[in-house]
Amino acid sequence: MGTLTERLSRWACDLQYEDLSADAIDAAKRFLFDSIGCALGGYQTEDVRTFLGYYRDLGQPGDCTVIGAGDQMNVVAAAMLNALMIRAMDYNDIYWKQDPAHPSDLLSAPLALAQRDHKSGKDLILATVLAYEVAMRLCHIAEPGIRERGWHHATLMGYASPIVASRILGLDWQQMQHAIGIASCHCFTLGCAVAGKLTMMKNTVSPMATRDGVEAALLAQKGYTGPEGVIDGKEGMEHCLGDSWDYSWITDTLGKRFMITDCGMKSFPVEALMHSPLSATLHLLHEHSLKAEDIKEVLVESIARAADILSDPAKYDPQSKESADHSLPYSIAAAVAEGRVTPREFTEKKLWDERLRAQMAKVKVVANEEFERAFPVKQCTRVTITTVDGQKFSHAVDVPKGDPRDPMTEVELTVKFDSLAEPVMSESRRKDLKDTILSLEQLDDVGKLMAHTIADK
Repeated sequence: MGTLTERLSRWACDLQYEDLSADAIDAAKRFLFDSIGCALGGYQTEDVRTFLGYYRDLGQPGDCTVIGAGDQMNVVAAAMLNALMIRAMDYNDIYWKQDPAHPSDLLSAPLALAQRDHKSGKDLILATVLAYEVAMRLCHIAEPGIRERGWHHATLMGYASPIVASRILGLDWQQMQHAIGIASCHCFTLGCAVAGKLTMMKNTVSPMATRDGVEAALLAQKGYTGPEGVIDGKEGMEHCLGDSWDYSWITDTLGKRFMITDCGMKSFPVEALMHSPLSATLHLLHEHSLKAEDIKEVLVESIARAADILSDPAKYDPQSKESADHSLPYSIAAAVAEGRVTPREFTEKKLWDERLRAQMAKVKVVANEEFERAFPVKQCTRVTITTVDGQKFSHAVDVPKGDPRDPMTEVELTVKFDSLAEPVMSESRRKDLKDTILSLEQLDDVGKLMAHTIADK
């Protein structure tokens, strides 16, 4: 039967645009629209400004467009920068089973390679569906997930990114298998990237895995070789991370249906497990017209990981945007203080707002065993707000907005896109970009799409 990387490579090389379902094609365009909107928002962050300046200093000439900035850099640099832009605000998509993933972290690879090689919109759609397919299936294979074993999920992206890059390059399955080996054998990422006091690396490790996948595919194209057993072989991932793996997700059901339709979008620019608590909190605030001054306590019941990762002591005193958007106390405090949770609540100025910070002490987070048993099928949360005059109001949420069971509409997606892009892109340019993405199957050259992504403000 061959190694797991051989099976994945053979399947990925055989997949054709004509094999895709209408739902998968539509989802690919919607996720590209959402991801490029996130990239235009990320373009405005300090993380991206720093990395862009670093690459400019190095000199990275090429013919691939850097979103927002408009620089023309080589394909590896463009893939890194555009992935960082998509990821920087923690506002891009989310899928969470045994492990989490943000499959759109991979999209900068086919965007850059398709532009360089003058591929069509259909080629980009195929690569997008493939990116989601592999990234999401890898979320199921470890029991418990690799994140539960102390490793960051960017580790898994190191296996997915060379597949996507190799497919857009048109490599054969043997070359693709080598690319997987080249990228993944050196890409293991420590879980400390998202633990405790967070840094800029929280949003950078996965883009680095994407960058490495592009470089690995380019090397494989030139005949460079990599190990074949990087998942199930001697001293591969299984050997290094321990037993209990379910490989049926990447062997038995490929092509039966497309996973992209199961992925969720984010309606808040924060870590995924905070969406249900925020939805419940905002519902109560609006339903009962509550203001910060009315509230004595906000009790959040959620799963153990939310209580542990998102409300540890460091999260009650976030020192950076990276910590704030992974802090359940801060995000709930923002909802209480401002009545909303948008990118504006994570600016440097707002981070030190005394009124907002004062609300964090009101937030209590506890694990609920019943909710733990329901995860990940449901992301159950119950929020109870106690007012200063002794009233109690509770609201429970099982599925956050943006989940496939409660998807964002095109109108809601456009509102999100405009809120991110408006500071750097005029209304007419935003419309042209949206129209190009949503009719992508008609595009003959992805370079025309990338020309629409350059800021004009």
